[in-house]
Amino acid sequence: MFKPKMFKRSKDAEGTATGQVGIKKKSKVPGVMITQYIETLPEGKSHPDFTRKPIALTIQEGKLAFFKAIVIGDPKPTVTWSRNNGDVSDTSRYQSKYDPNSNEHTFEMPNVSPDQADTYKCFATNEYGRAMVTVVLNVIEVGYKKNKAQQQQPVEAFDGNFKTLLTRKSKVRPKAEQPEKKEGEIDPKFWELLLSADKKDYESICSEFGVTDFRWMLKKLNEMKKEREEEQAEFVKNLSNLKPIQVSADGTASFEIDMDLIDPSSRIFLYKDGEMVPYTKELGEKMKHSLKQVGRKYIFSIRDLLPDDAGLYQLDVEDVNMFTTEFKIPTVDFLVKIQEVKAMEREDAVFECVLSNPFSKILWFGKNLPLEQSDKYDIEVSEDKLIHRLVVKDCMVVDKGIYSACAGIKSCNAWLIVEADKDTPKGKKSARKTTRAGGSGVDVQKIAQEQHVKLEKEKEERIEQVKAAKEAAAAAPPPQEPAPKPKKEEAKPSEEASGDVKVDQPVEEAESEIISGLSDMYALRGKPAELIVKMNTDCDGTWFKDGEKLTSSAGISITKDGTAHKLTIQSSADSDSGLYRFMSGDLSTQAKVTVGGVPEFDPDDLHKFSKPVIVRVGQNATFKMPFPPQESLEVSWFKDGTEIKDGGGVKIVKEPNHSRLLLRDCLRTDAGEIKIQLKNPFGSVEATSQLIVLDRPGPPEGPVETVETTSSVIEIKWNPPKDDGGSAVTNYIIERQHAGQSLWTKLGDVSADKTSYRDRNVTHGKKYNYRIFAENPEGLSDALETTDSIMAGIMILSGPPGAPKVVSASKISIELTWTPPEDDRGVPIIGYQLEKRKKDTNQWIALNQVNEPIEGEHYIVKDVTEGAEYEFRVSAINESGAGDPSPPSQMVCAKNPNMRPCFKDPEDFIVVRAGNSVRVKVNYEAEPPPQITWLKDDEPLSPWINVINTEGMSQLVIPSSKRSDSAIYTIKAKNSVGEASFDIEVRVTDEPKSPGPVELEQTVYGKVDISWAPSPDEELDDRLYYVVAEHDSNTRVWKTIADRLFSNTFTAINIHAGREYHFRVYAKNDMGLSDPSQSPTWGVNSNKVQMFSNGGYSINVNFERPPSILVPLKVHAPPKGYQLYMTCAVRGFPTPSVSWYLDDICINSDNNYYITNAYGVCSLYILRVRPKDSGEYKVVAVNSLGKAECSTKLLVRD
Repeated sequence: MFKPKMFKRSKDAEGTATGQVGIKKKSKVPGVMITQYIETLPEGKSHPDFTRKPIALTIQEGKLAFFKAIVIGDPKPTVTWSRNNGDVSDTSRYQSKYDPNSNEHTFEMPNVSPDQADTYKCFATNEYGRAMVTVVLNVIEVGYKKNKAQQQQPVEAFDGNFKTLLTRKSKVRPKAEQPEKKEGEIDPKFWELLLSADKKDYESICSEFGVTDFRWMLKKLNEMKKEREEEQAEFVKNLSNLKPIQVSADGTASFEIDMDLIDPSSRIFLYKDGEMVPYTKELGEKMKHSLKQVGRKYIFSIRDLLPDDAGLYQLDVEDVNMFTTEFKIPTVDFLVKIQEVKAMEREDAVFECVLSNPFSKILWFGKNLPLEQSDKYDIEVSEDKLIHRLVVKDCMVVDKGIYSACAGIKSCNAWLIVEADKDTPKGKKSARKTTRAGGSGVDVQKIAQEQHVKLEKEKEERIEQVKAAKEAAAAAPPPQEPAPKPKKEEAKPSEEASGDVKVDQPVEEAESEIISGLSDMYALRGKPAELIVKMNTDCDGTWFKDGEKLTSSAGISITKDGTAHKLTIQSSADSDSGLYRFMSGDLSTQAKVTVGGVPEFDPDDLHKFSKPVIVRVGQNATFKMPFPPQESLEVSWFKDGTEIKDGGGVKIVKEPNHSRLLLRDCLRTDAGEIKIQLKNPFGSVEATSQLIVLDRPGPPEGPVETVETTSSVIEIKWNPPKDDGGSAVTNYIIERQHAGQSLWTKLGDVSADKTSYRDRNVTHGKKYNYRIFAENPEGLSDALETTDSIMAGIMILSGPPGAPKVVSASKISIELTWTPPEDDRGVPIIGYQLEKRKKDTNQWIALNQVNEPIEGEHYIVKDVTEGAEYEFRVSAINESGAGDPSPPSQMVCAKNPNMRPCFKDPEDFIVVRAGNSVRVKVNYEAEPPPQITWLKDDEPLSPWINVINTEGMSQLVIPSSKRSDSAIYTIKAKNSVGEASFDIEVRVTDEPKSPGPVELEQTVYGKVDISWAPSPDEELDDRLYYVVAEHDSNTRVWKTIADRLFSNTFTAINIHAGREYHFRVYAKNDMGLSDPSQSPTWGVNSNKVQMFSNGGYSINVNFERPPSILVPLKVHAPPKGYQLYMTCAVRGFPTPSVSWYLDDICINSDNNYYITNAYGVCSLYILRVRPKDSGEYKVVAVNSLGKAECSTKLLVRD
């Protein structure tokens, strides 16, 4: 193979200007030759190339022939055309066109003539190179010109020119050229069809052409095949996969052939009924016939089928026929076409149609694929062959698509729509349906019956017409003919039987004829063989072997008995093989005698083959049998007398000296006798072996029989398995299960010769299940289980329990209890079965199954109807079953007992933004239903407040709330048993308004006191508090330094000199934050405590002081469950120790309180206040100079 570098180095001076180089380049399109003019192409420029090259064309004269090409290159190439033997400058015969939209260059030859058949070249040229491609045009001559050309141009003058016409070797000629057919002569189509047909089709072809002598036909066919194969060998290496013409789902007909041409440029011709057919290899949309080549496969197609397309189609390479097939188009049409079918998943779908004439088999297609009878598809045909059905079984979603029916060249199609089963749980497969969907929608039986009657009537009319014509011919006067002529006609049979006999003269002596001639025969070596010739007269004859005259001698006897001549070979030997001929005068007959023997096996190989092959299930089994190479040897494999074919899980390899059989993935059903048969014309020989497939055994045969059952032993028996898995059962394994349980326990095993077992470890009255496994060397079988539980001993039932007593009753349930039976009769009780009976009925209904006993002597019955009366009884369950029932309970009514009203988990505090609706829901329980009343601050509700009462719930609704709707709402429920009430605080509020002006003051170095005017909403909302945020010039971010302040002052700590500070104060309630109130700037030179430097005068300052309270504690009254902050400010030096007290008890170490002390700001935090948190809180600050304290009271509201 040439490398690309070698192409670059080659230079080409042809077609280049002076100073240019010719560099060969490789195109992506095969067959295109590119020459580049310069070594290196400029950036963005390219040499010409073809993206679509012209395609070779074979066309009938007088038609429009054209080639198309698409080229690329920068700059845009110029396209020119030329031919090898002639000029293309005549614009009336050659026209070049260009379509800028499709970028196609077209070269047209209108009314093409045979002299234009040639090799054409297409050139694409620009300043950087040239691309060239060649294409062949074949022109088929027709009519008078064709005959004239054949007469004027002898065959020997063929010089390779395409306009020279071939003399076909096929004897099939067009109708105009067919010679007059003689009586008894066979149509040449008969032999052409046989040469390309399978052996299975020989009988039908002979029947069609009226040939009955099969032996003569096969003899002549073999001679013709040898002659045809020799002719084909000149042009093809191999010929295979001949597929006759068939109609496909897309309405086209095609036949296929695999052909390996010796010379790829050999011409291929197509003929229909002896006449050449024009075709194209690419322009299938514009020509009826096309020939497509895919590798070695050639596919000939016919589109737009018409009745005239029927005929004998032949494919020739040069003048030799390669394949012949006949296209038959029956006269049939669809009376009823197939219709669209909508089927559910896992349902069968039916397509049906009715034909106009009986048709044994039509073609069915599904999604353009041929369909055959299989597990998935049923193809049905009625008795009159008019109704045809396709059943698509077990439809799945993937089966949807277009299905077609084809009868001859007629076809119809319809959709199959498969809808998924929506009732099937996701991830699970739906159940198989037994229904069928589809059909034609009409009574096809009626239509078919009417058509059948119509066809029968037409048939009878034709018979009557023929009969009438015969009667008319018989009634007509006989023609006036000379007397001798009828005698001559009468003598024709005799003439055919005895040779040329002249009727006008008296027969003096019959000419000699061979009545029974010789035929090829096979003679067994060592056995006698006879050749017999029978003449019609007593005459002499001579025998020859391979051209040499024979006489009676040792081993050969020549005798004559009247008109019979016999040659007998006493003991056939290989030397007796040859061509034997008998001659009598000018008459002769010959036959080939072949001497041989029956195939034989080597004794050692036969002994080796006869040994059984043993494999396990799922493994492959291989048989191999050597034998001496022989001619005409047929090798066949059999299993249990049935021949095995290659395919599926079977692989058969046949070599000249041996044959192998491979059975893949063996199953138990594959076990049996395997036989190989060698057969030749002299006889056959067989060798047998056995295939043993080992598997675990089948389950033991049932049913399991109970031999004995007592209070201490249970004995069971079974039968051996039908299939031992190919090896003997070694033992049986027995397992046991207590009835009602899931655990199986192994009891033991017994030997294979024993098929019974005694279980001695049983409890009287209990039930047991048993299962038995058979075991062989390959494993355990499936289990044989007992169908019913087996009880140990007789059934012992428990006595009756005590009558059920009612513990409580409601409209949805009744609670019962009972006492165990006084007498359990020696068998433990495992549970109880409870039954109920409705008043005024006689039926007891079980509330639980025996195998689902109630554990204990207590149960709540929920399957009751409100207001209905019931009585109950109970039975004790032991291993033997349910015992005697107890006496019934008292009648009890399923209704709620009288109950004082009570509320279920109501909310006691609700906050709503002003303008929104208020909905207060309260659930309650009471029997009988209570009277509900709502109050607002102990006063009746306003008219715009709605109350909605339903069973078990009451709801208060305020459509658009206002601050004035804030109040304590009370719900009261009262019935005959009592009454109850509950208070709910509803607070309607909004985002608070901003606090007043903020003032800053520094009393201690490093601390700043912040104070502000209260928010206007402080008086309206006792839950309002304040939040303080700080911003300094160092961090430049706002951070919260105080939260949940209920006072209007706060002391900021860690105030550093040299920084500017800003403070914001927010008011906050349940609705959110207000806008902030901004403080003045606390900065570098403002509001500072005066400091003195070392440069001035100094005084002694004593900072020690006793503790004092700067900001006292504030009184708090939060609702239960809310958070609480208490803060106060303390100063003193040394730093005082601070303690918190609740009702004079120190709470510093109590984990329910979070206590902090940051630079004199003392805080106490309670996450959720409780009623027990109410009391007097006191802060005590102590140092060495004194003590200070402050106190407040906390009241926690409900």
